[in-house]
Amino acid sequence: MVASFFTTGFSPLMAPKAVLLGVGSKYVAHRSPSEKKVLATSAAKGAWDARYQHAVPHTTDYYLKCCLGGVLSCGLTHLAVTPLDVAKCNMQVDPAKYKGLFPSIKLIMAEEGAVGIWKGWLPTAIGYSLQGCFKFGLYEFFKDFYSNLAGEEASYAYRGVIYLAGSASAELFADAALCPLEMIKVKVQTSAKGTFPTEFFAALTAMGADKANTKFPFGSLVPLWSRQIPYTMAKFFFFEKVVEAFYMHVFTAPKESYGKSTQLGITFASGYLAGVICAIVSHPADTVVSKMGKGNKTAGQILSELGPMGVWGGLGTRIIMIGTLTGLQWWIYDSFKTAFGLGTSGPAVKK
Repeated sequence: MVASFFTTGFSPLMAPKAVLLGVGSKYVAHRSPSEKKVLATSAAKGAWDARYQHAVPHTTDYYLKCCLGGVLSCGLTHLAVTPLDVAKCNMQVDPAKYKGLFPSIKLIMAEEGAVGIWKGWLPTAIGYSLQGCFKFGLYEFFKDFYSNLAGEEASYAYRGVIYLAGSASAELFADAALCPLEMIKVKVQTSAKGTFPTEFFAALTAMGADKANTKFPFGSLVPLWSRQIPYTMAKFFFFEKVVEAFYMHVFTAPKESYGKSTQLGITFASGYLAGVICAIVSHPADTVVSKMGKGNKTAGQILSELGPMGVWGGLGTRIIMIGTLTGLQWWIYDSFKTAFGLGTSGPAVKK
């Protein structure tokens, strides 16, 4: 299904009149022989195609590999920080009881044992692997799609808008895949010991059997969108901008002249800085989603009860978690791409 989407999604719109600007891109320093052949074909047709303005052409195979890179990037990192996530969710749901990251972890372990801080690990791993697949794979797809709609000149001049539109579009699909698993995860992580199943399939059955109260499987989709779409837009926009700034103002030699370890270090630093911004932008909605998992209140009711300051509970913990998480996600994603010969991400620097 994903492969079909990538192969057919471009066909009706990839070469509108706006993109018939010629194929002589000013933005890439060099091209491989195979890409020159592809570009020669495009030139003969009079069409500029964003998919082929890169050192590695963005074919269907490229997008599918990016999907797999996203699976590893998001699935592994979210799984690794499950204890932090359990503490953060409980701090948001019951701030009177859970005060601070390490005191919360200590309290959960005292009440439920070491297994308590790993509650919800399986829906976390499955849900965020699916989300990462669509988040990263579709971002690459939509970035090229919107670039072709805009045309060669506009896609560079307004590349920030392209990043925002591409990431928002990708996240719509990514969250639809994540939502049922996220609802199970939050319910498992925030329920008192013995009040709700912690085993994945038992929790899935319980959520489905009580749909009137749990609103499973898509009851949290709109709040999830309100959390994740701004988060992902910030994540990709600021990553692209920061990595571009690094290569334009700090590492000013041609990107290809730096070793892979240096490029991946730049990737991690850019991802970490973007993650801090992401945490701040999306935190109020994250608090609402966590509290919705605890009971049957609507997002509006929760916001009314919390007030403008209450939605910021647990922000410090989330900044630590998301900053590190985002840096590692980009590092894993680019490491995977590098291993498969796709190169590291960024920048869109005009020649």
